[in-house]
Amino acid sequence: MAWHASLRLDYALEGGRSVARFAHDGPLRILQSLWPEGASVCHNVLVHPPGGLVGGDTLEVTVSGAAGSHGLVTTPGASRFYRSDGAAAVQTVAVRLAAGARLEWLPLEALYYSGCMAENRLHMQLAPGAELLGWDISALGLPQAQLPFARGSLLQHLELQGAWLERGRIAADDHRLLDGPLGLAGHRCMATVFFVAGSDLARPRREALLDSARAVIDAHPLAATAGATAPGPRVLVVRVLAPLVEPALQLAKAIRRAWRPLLWDLPPSEPRGWIA
Repeated sequence: MAWHASLRLDYALEGGRSVARFAHDGPLRILQSLWPEGASVCHNVLVHPPGGLVGGDTLEVTVSGAAGSHGLVTTPGASRFYRSDGAAAVQTVAVRLAAGARLEWLPLEALYYSGCMAENRLHMQLAPGAELLGWDISALGLPQAQLPFARGSLLQHLELQGAWLERGRIAADDHRLLDGPLGLAGHRCMATVFFVAGSDLARPRREALLDSARAVIDAHPLAATAGATAPGPRVLVVRVLAPLVEPALQLAKAIRRAWRPLLWDLPPSEPRGWIA
């Protein structure tokens, strides 16, 4: 039987404290709010109790941020897209931030098992002055378990309304894409770290963020397969290819640690529960 679940998470600023309220339908939950950095940043963990998606499952997450709020969302572990008998497993996340709101969207990696028919979509709508720091980390198959991505496909969609759109399908039988030098070149983990804004970024701020990211990349073992760019005036992107999840996630975390003080004058602290 297919699972259909939805969750709405709303951040607001109340009495100087960022707070979260949520409502859900089906197996999708938000754990207790935490304020490990003080009242200004509300941390939450998004939990999907079944532990993964199979064909026909749908997850719909809607996140809103009111003016002045700062939310941080992560997950307790990897998301998993299992083998499908034909129907797609679909996860859709829609984010809407009001002027002056901030969000950190930091789910841990998504694992795409051989035979999956997966769709993973993130839509972002930011008012002028709103900002979002996030990432998408995708791993194809389980190379360490000798379970390669031999069948199935993944559709990925990343969009900042009116400013940035990346959409692509990766099919297991597309060997030119998976193994060619202009594609994934044999790597099976892709990470995209992004900072997006509702207003154009000032050039000095944009260049400082790019320089910071490039310094982190240059010092990392994945330097040859990572890079930082500004594909538009409201968007910064770091792209990473890796053979496995762990080094890609390590680099993504390092980029976030470098960017956070520059972006918002916040310490490079990590959510509780992350393994260093």
